[in-house]
Amino acid sequence: MSASPFDLTGPVTLDEKSARLRDGLRARRSVIVAYSGGVDSAYLAWAAYKVLGGAMLAVLADSPSLARSQMRDAIAFAEEEGIPLAIVNTGELEKPEYRRNDATRCFHCKDELFSALERYGKGTPFETIAYGVNVDDQGDYRPGQQAAQQHRVSTPLLEAGLTKSDIRELARRAGLRIWNKPASACLSSRIEFGRPVTPEVLLTVEQGEDALRALGFEQFRVRHHGDIVRIEIAREELHRAMTAEMAQEFTRIFKALGFKYVTLDLEGFRSGSMNAILPVTTLQREPE
Repeated sequence: MSASPFDLTGPVTLDEKSARLRDGLRARRSVIVAYSGGVDSAYLAWAAYKVLGGAMLAVLADSPSLARSQMRDAIAFAEEEGIPLAIVNTGELEKPEYRRNDATRCFHCKDELFSALERYGKGTPFETIAYGVNVDDQGDYRPGQQAAQQHRVSTPLLEAGLTKSDIRELARRAGLRIWNKPASACLSSRIEFGRPVTPEVLLTVEQGEDALRALGFEQFRVRHHGDIVRIEIAREELHRAMTAEMAQEFTRIFKALGFKYVTLDLEGFRSGSMNAILPVTTLQREPE
């Protein structure tokens, strides 16, 4: 991961960070943006397009770990904003290291992603690959960042000193509808470590989350623990989930998907909750 070319010591205004982002993108001259449609990558793609025009390309990686609803929304946002978009297929599910679903899964996922983008970029005028990691992402266990470092992927948002809330505010100011879009990691992140990642399991998780979305919930996760499903719903929405009627609906939905036991996590939604079971030695170890 490249170091920031800016001095980020001392207080920095959001306008200054935004200017640094634009300057950083301009200095790169041409960029492929690893695009998922989430707030970070969507704002990065939009900003790169505003600065570089046709010298940027958003590339969306398609695989069974990308929910169809997320893919449709990512394509729609790029079309709405006129952002050049390409779609490539990635083969992380073909990798035994990925399928076994240990604590390094995200490393192998990002390694496949950046390898695919490198292959796509060969023979094109695009000089740099960038992705949407931000300052807040430095505080969690994210082995995918090790893959980014190994592939020398550019990090414009991080280098500009932008946090997640900064990015949402800049997107709001720009009138982008994704400014308050709920966070959404890949479907594989919903599967307990050690349980193999398969297309069937990914589809079960996706169908469960589609059902929760249809019930009107906005921020949630369906965590797959084999026979047990653990449903995480944002705390501000938990009151809707904690009724006898909704319990009955959850039971109907998830038993139909093959789960024997249906549980509601009373701590509510929190990003990266699967990491809580990992030992400290794992969290400190870099992927091999």
